[in-house]
Amino acid sequence: MTSMTLASLHLYPVKALAGITREELSVEPWGPAADRRWMLTSPDGSEVTQREQPRLALVRAVPLSDDACGGGPGGAALRITAPGREPLEVGVPPADRETVPVRLFGKKLHVVPADAEAGDWFSAYLGTKVLLVHLDAPQRRRLIDPQFAPGGQTVSLADGFPLLLTAVSSLDALNSLIAQGDHADEGPVPMDRFRPSLVVTGSPPWAEDRWRRLRVGEAVFRVAKPCGRCVVTTTDQTSGVRGKEPLRTLARHRRFGDQLVFGQNLIPERTGRVRSGDSVEVLAQGPSSAASTPSTAAAAAVRPKRPRP
Repeated sequence: MTSMTLASLHLYPVKALAGITREELSVEPWGPAADRRWMLTSPDGSEVTQREQPRLALVRAVPLSDDACGGGPGGAALRITAPGREPLEVGVPPADRETVPVRLFGKKLHVVPADAEAGDWFSAYLGTKVLLVHLDAPQRRRLIDPQFAPGGQTVSLADGFPLLLTAVSSLDALNSLIAQGDHADEGPVPMDRFRPSLVVTGSPPWAEDRWRRLRVGEAVFRVAKPCGRCVVTTTDQTSGVRGKEPLRTLARHRRFGDQLVFGQNLIPERTGRVRSGDSVEVLAQGPSSAASTPSTAAAAAVRPKRPRP
C-alpha cells in the first residue's frame, strides 16, 4: 500500500459549530482534548445541531488557550464569533454549579449550563431560545454503544464515537460520481461537509472500508463502523445553505444496510498526540462492509458517464 499520512486534523470545541484546523491533537479515551465539550440545547434539554439549525455552520468557537487542546480535564474557555454578532467569550462553568439533564440521541446525561449571557447570545443569533452547556466530569460522559465498545468506553458530546476518519482519495472518488449525476452543479463538495477529526492521504479510494485497527502518530485506534451520514453533509459550511449532494450520490453508491456512509468511526485503544504529516499504519484489515464493494464504487468514480441514447 502507498505510504499514508495525516493530511489534516480538525477540532470542534462546540458541537455543531464550525470546525477549526489544528496541526496537532491530543487524543484522550473519549476523543480529542477540547473536542465537543460544549453543545446547544433547547429549553427542554434536546440537542440543537446543524440538523435543525444550519446557520450554526457560520458560528466559530476557538479555545482561548492552546494548552486546552493539549489535554487536561477542565475543557477550554472559548471565544465565539458569528455574522452580525459581537464576539462572545465564555468561561468554563464552575465545578460546583448544579447540573441539568439533557438528551443526546435519546440518551440522558447531565451537563453544566454556561452563564445566561451565552444562551442569550445564541438565542438572538438563531431567533429561538437555546442554552449553551458544558460537559466536564468523565463520570458524566456517555457510554459508547456496547455493541462496539463492550469495555464501557465513553464519548464526549460527539454523536456516537470519539473520532471520525475520512480519506482524500475517497472524497475525490465521490466527487467524480457527483460530477456524473443529476446535481453535478453542487459538486465538488469539500471535506468540511463531513466534519472529520482525521483526514488521511495516500490511500486508494474506499480502502478505509476494510481497515480494522490503525496506528497514527502516538495513538492506536480501533475502527468501530462506517459513519452513517445525515442532512448536515448537504449544508454548505460557508453559507449555511442546503442542497441535495452528497446524500443523493451516497444513496446510489455508498449504502451500507440502511445507512449512507462516508468515513469511519474510531475508538482510541492507545492515547497520545497526533500531528499533521504523521504516518498512518494499518494494523489489521477485514472484509468490506459496503453493500457495493469499494472496487465497484472506485471504478464507477473514474468511468466516463455514458451519453443517453
